[in-house]
Amino acid sequence: MSAHAIDWWLNYYAGRYYEGMEYLAAVVAVVILLSSIDDLFIDAWYWVRRIIRHFTIERRYEPLRAEQLYTREQQPLAIMVPAWREEDVIASMVTDLVRVLDYKNYVVFAGTYQNDAATIAEVERMRRRYKQLHRVEVPHDGPTCKADCLNWIVQAIFRMEKETGIEFAGVILHDSEDVLHPLELRFFNYLLPRKDMIQLPVASLEREWYELVAGTYMDEFAEWHAKDLVVRESLAGTVPSAGVGTCFSRRALAGLAKETQNQPFNTETLTEDYDVGERLGRMGMHSIFARFPVEFATRRKSWFGFGPERDVTLTMPLCVREFFPDTFRTAYRQRARWTLGIGLQGWEQTGWVGTLANRYLLARDRKGIVTAFVGIIAYVLLAQFLLFAYAEFLGIRPDLIASPFAGSRFLTIVLWANGVALLLRVIQRVYFVSRLYGWAHGVLSVPRMVIGNFVNFMAVSRAWKMYLAYLVTGKRLVWDKTMHDFPSSDGFTDRKQRLGELLLSWQAIGPKELEQALAQEHAHEAPLGRVLMAHGWLDEETLAEAIAFQADLPRGRLDRERLTRYAGDLPLELAVRYRVLPQGDDGKGHEVLLCASPLAQPALAALQAQCALPIVQRIVREGEVADGLRLLRGVPPVQVREAHEAKANAEAHGAATPGIPLLGDLLIERGAVKRAAFDGALQRYRPAEHGRIGDFMVEQGVITRDALAAAIAEQERLRAEGAATS
Repeated sequence: MSAHAIDWWLNYYAGRYYEGMEYLAAVVAVVILLSSIDDLFIDAWYWVRRIIRHFTIERRYEPLRAEQLYTREQQPLAIMVPAWREEDVIASMVTDLVRVLDYKNYVVFAGTYQNDAATIAEVERMRRRYKQLHRVEVPHDGPTCKADCLNWIVQAIFRMEKETGIEFAGVILHDSEDVLHPLELRFFNYLLPRKDMIQLPVASLEREWYELVAGTYMDEFAEWHAKDLVVRESLAGTVPSAGVGTCFSRRALAGLAKETQNQPFNTETLTEDYDVGERLGRMGMHSIFARFPVEFATRRKSWFGFGPERDVTLTMPLCVREFFPDTFRTAYRQRARWTLGIGLQGWEQTGWVGTLANRYLLARDRKGIVTAFVGIIAYVLLAQFLLFAYAEFLGIRPDLIASPFAGSRFLTIVLWANGVALLLRVIQRVYFVSRLYGWAHGVLSVPRMVIGNFVNFMAVSRAWKMYLAYLVTGKRLVWDKTMHDFPSSDGFTDRKQRLGELLLSWQAIGPKELEQALAQEHAHEAPLGRVLMAHGWLDEETLAEAIAFQADLPRGRLDRERLTRYAGDLPLELAVRYRVLPQGDDGKGHEVLLCASPLAQPALAALQAQCALPIVQRIVREGEVADGLRLLRGVPPVQVREAHEAKANAEAHGAATPGIPLLGDLLIERGAVKRAAFDGALQRYRPAEHGRIGDFMVEQGVITRDALAAAIAEQERLRAEGAATS
């Protein structure tokens, strides 16, 4: 074939291809216009409503103030936290929840799966620390779906109500990465039981300027939860649950359970939150999207992160904040679950029901399963039109067929309308993002709109793939896990908090018990923890957790075999004097020492001088230290074994059995000696030279012989009781 013929064919096919692009572009432009009209209707409704409310309701009624929330008596509230493979964040979330909430009358129910040992261990560790935390075990392997886990938690809530006679006024749904505001439960308490479902806004925690994928969550939630959900409530009178920050009244939860044979959350969908909002609406329950202004304090770097950091106080709606996925893959996988549940499973299970307004909102929810593809086609067409234009600029573009839309007034209007609609989208996105995150993120939200479109395209593609596979195979869809982050503990945890205040905030003790214990601590110079334990107000496990938490040290467990093996690492007199137990090398080049409280610097220096490896401390129970010291000093192994078996038996039944107190602790608690005097004599004590410590203290004039005899008798009594219970 000649070169002329080749050129002719290239021009012919290029012209036909370009003509096809123009027809496809016209169809895409019309679809985008229809979607834009939908968006413009929501925009118009929001802004007109906002103007009307400004001149009517906002001038006529005083807004709710934070002080009013405190006038209502605290009703019992329950918090549900379903957890599947949340070992990285669940402990931090619970710790921060207890620390921050300005509310006392609540119980946290964390749901775990029997085959998720790591999450179970973290929840159990927190349960020993916080008395208001209960773990609910799903009695089969995970993952199933979030709704399944929630249903088991609801059953545990109903069971607790029956056993205790307490009826929870509301049940709040949270995820294990949520950051709560102090007033959240106060706000729910104020609205209950008048409202059946209360949904708080959700916002992303602020990200760095370069975290573009994570930034799309900041942008979208800033606009959705400031505008779209407000309009939805206004139009249909109902709102969907966001899956977090949702409070259900007791009436609503009981109604859902009754309707579905005690399965209030739909296990046939991956977006049970969206589903439950629709069902409550059909049941005539009163749900609201609540916006209550509060202040948030944050630190922010200006000029896209390159300027100086400064403190910023924001007035924004009371909301739930969290970190959303920050990689492209994790983001589209999470959104695929949302799309699958709302757009595809929702269509299959709910259909088109309700009022005209509700059907319109259902259509708006589901249009994304189509428009996500249309948007990407538009990007591909735009890129190709630009390539043809560039070829024309270089003078190498082939001859094209006359455009079928040349002079088309209709298409011109469509394109101009789309341009105006896009401009309005950009302006509003910048406005809503800037209100929460500052002007720099407002500017960045424009390029992030493009990234968001590609994330949504991949999400919808994955959702269709999963849904079609489900239709073909019938295999049930399960929890598609998204790994989560929780904000650093810096700024969230007050390590300097006094032990009594810490235990009080954990609800481990009451204010009256703390007051009495502090008085005795001052009178006898006895450690506060020992005083609380002596009266039965506190168990050893909680005390050890509190001391470790306060000192930012890891917990440990006494290994008697290792103690015997590595007893030579430390002179006995130092182990007794400083009440530490050697456990050998930790495998990382450190000598592990177990202690019941952090070592003072002089003690640490004295011990380090005797150890070949750098020392690391681990906090254990007082009873473990006592048992370990007895073992080192030659207490018959039978007694040690009996005490150990008694503890294991008690712990297996959920009880905490304190060890037998050391002689010095008993003498101090009974007021027979001051702490300073006892510690001073202990510094001079040498077991090999002075024999029994009690006799040494009598010889030194620190205690009397009668006081020693009474303390020994108390030890024997406690030992006998321990042996009897074993």
